[in-house]
Amino acid sequence: MDYTFQQLRIFSTISETRSITKAAEVLHISQPAVSVQLKKFQDFFDNPLYEVIGRKLHLTDFGLEIAAVCRTTMQEAQQLKNKSKEHKGELWGTLKISVVSTAKYVMPYLLSDFLRIHPGVDLKMDVTNKQSVLESLEKNEIDFAMVSTLPDNIRIHNIQLIPNKLHLIGSKSAPVITELNNELGSSHTFIFREKGSATRQIMENVLKDKKVNISKQLQLTSNEAVKQAVIAGLGYSIMPLIGLRNALQNGDVQIMPVEGLPVTTNWHLIWLKDKKLGTAQTAFLNYLKAEKDTILRDRFEWFEQFNTN
Repeated sequence: MDYTFQQLRIFSTISETRSITKAAEVLHISQPAVSVQLKKFQDFFDNPLYEVIGRKLHLTDFGLEIAAVCRTTMQEAQQLKNKSKEHKGELWGTLKISVVSTAKYVMPYLLSDFLRIHPGVDLKMDVTNKQSVLESLEKNEIDFAMVSTLPDNIRIHNIQLIPNKLHLIGSKSAPVITELNNELGSSHTFIFREKGSATRQIMENVLKDKKVNISKQLQLTSNEAVKQAVIAGLGYSIMPLIGLRNALQNGDVQIMPVEGLPVTTNWHLIWLKDKKLGTAQTAFLNYLKAEKDTILRDRFEWFEQFNTN
């Protein structure tokens, strides 16, 4: 039996991520399935492709050579696929996008009709924190990024999308807070995102400006985890409104009427100023410029229901 294209794809991804777990996430395949295919692929070779040292996966020199062949093979296979689409007159290519975690509530609506109109266009989208998003952009690993605060150290183009308003929220039974002051920091728990998150940075700035010294805090690695912790009554947090629709409509959380909030930024789609965009990327930008107002009106009309100062 010969090795399969899927095994080439899996090993190539492992070589990039240096992790079976991360490769599984990228490929949307279960970790056990990735491990099984990796073992089967290794069985084709007498020399080891990788070794695990201190629970970290390292490719051998031989493994690096095979990984390079895998990448070349996959690129050539993609070229064949693209030529077939081009012959049919279809728009083709791959959109590579990285978005900050809260933008996952926005970006799919900006993409759905475009991808339906152009089935020959593929999508690779990573959801992570702001620091990782900007690192990927700066390294030219992606075409576009979606962020709520523009970087000041990278030369970019951008399209402004919808407002991003951040409110202080608590559980439905939490005592109502109308003012942020130093006493709150010693009597209440505040829930933060991890370092590198734009939401955390905004929350830290607000508390610093209000001179709130936090004595007890929790740190969680996603807005969804923060939201669930707030619902459970573990503390208060400053969060973007965009991810709170169901929790607000169900009465699971309440917006605190704090003076000086919400903090308002804007969602932006950004790309490198010197980026040479392909036909798929250019078509997506043209589509977005023409349709964004309609999409945002139709998809986010609910926003104004809670979007009050």
